[in-house]
Amino acid sequence: MSNLPSEPEFEQAYKELASTLENSSLFEKHPEYKTALEVAAIPERIIQFRVTWENDKGEVKVNRGFRVQFNSALGPYKGGLRFHPTVNLSILKFLGFEQIFKNALTGLSMGGGKGGADFDPKGKSDNEIRKFCVAFMRELNKHIGADTDVPAGDIGVSPREIGWMFGAYRAEKNKWEGVLTGKGGNWGGSLIRPEATGFGLVYYVQHMIEYASGGKESFKGKRVAISGSGNVAQYAALKAIELGATIISLSDSKGALIATDEKGITPDLVNVIADLKVKRKQLSELAESAEYKSKFKYIEGERPWVHVENVDVALPSATQNEVSQQEAEKLIELGAKFIAEGSNMGCTQEAIDVFEKHRKASKGEAIWYAPGKAANAGGVAVSGLEMAQNSQRLKWTSEEVDDKLKGIMKACFDNCLETAKEYVPAGEGEFPSLVAGANIAGFSKTAAAMKDQGDWW
Repeated sequence: MSNLPSEPEFEQAYKELASTLENSSLFEKHPEYKTALEVAAIPERIIQFRVTWENDKGEVKVNRGFRVQFNSALGPYKGGLRFHPTVNLSILKFLGFEQIFKNALTGLSMGGGKGGADFDPKGKSDNEIRKFCVAFMRELNKHIGADTDVPAGDIGVSPREIGWMFGAYRAEKNKWEGVLTGKGGNWGGSLIRPEATGFGLVYYVQHMIEYASGGKESFKGKRVAISGSGNVAQYAALKAIELGATIISLSDSKGALIATDEKGITPDLVNVIADLKVKRKQLSELAESAEYKSKFKYIEGERPWVHVENVDVALPSATQNEVSQQEAEKLIELGAKFIAEGSNMGCTQEAIDVFEKHRKASKGEAIWYAPGKAANAGGVAVSGLEMAQNSQRLKWTSEEVDDKLKGIMKACFDNCLETAKEYVPAGEGEFPSLVAGANIAGFSKTAAAMKDQGDWW
């Protein structure tokens, strides 16, 4: 495709999936799936549009809006909306491509898509953000619907923005339907949705720990390094603490917060950080405060991976490519046994290669890596549960939703595990490759549905 502009993020995501499939026995058993991969690599539809809005000074501003409707073989397009100045088609195509197979792994009826705008909410007033949301939805409403495409939130799009966009959609269409997920709890949203990605990440890793230890270990006593300090990182930290772990790091775009005492990052501190994030403040303010500076160190411009000590579990939960080859090697040196992505494509390909090489060489003593399309699928899984509740005009309790989430993450882990055993046999004493299992299981399910519907033959 040399006639197309370079799309580095999408190309990385595609090559990661394709290389896994090629290095397995999938194409030997199903050679026709090579055609399915060619077809699945091209989005069904890409929508790009302008968004004009007015700032508080009365000046007209313009941004680019996007929706990549990648694959609908398994259900309506499903994936978040991201408002961030870095948004471009390469990033949205990578996210949408990953979303296809992540959604397939949940076992729910959801296709894959992604969207957003190169709008920067930072420095904008609430009124300006609201005006942008309304203007954005004024165009997007033409292309989405409860049975067509159901967006959710992502970076820069919280339940507040979802509310403004839902109101604009309702006004444009004159109908109330479950067209967005992550809605307010008293008007169609699902309980546990804000917590779902972080909780699901921890549930997935819990199964990794239990399998690797033969059921003898859990999160209890584990030292857990987390990057990021948004929704995913906060709730992953809280759930891991609940299960007996000690959280030794969080981070933001400006630097890393490292715990220096044995208690680590407590639930109270996570709540303080959540409040900081709502106010769009940095973690450096926390580290410099008289109350906390003796308990933490803040390392400006750094990620936590090379600055933590005696780490058992690493959970990258900030953004893509946040663990490099050198950082992967350092995590192994520090004794980490489990790494799972709370973010999408959190590890570079070079880092994944390091983890997979160590898995093969060190067998039962190796670090074990889980990709984001499996480990962070809990968020979109509960979005799917929100869609189901909206369709039935029901509201499930927190306990009901959490139980369903646990079941989905258990099934996802088992699927990755058994698929890896079937298509990428591990040597004696090796852990199965969860990255191979996730890629093959998600792709195979999607490819089979596409074939049944005549997308390829």
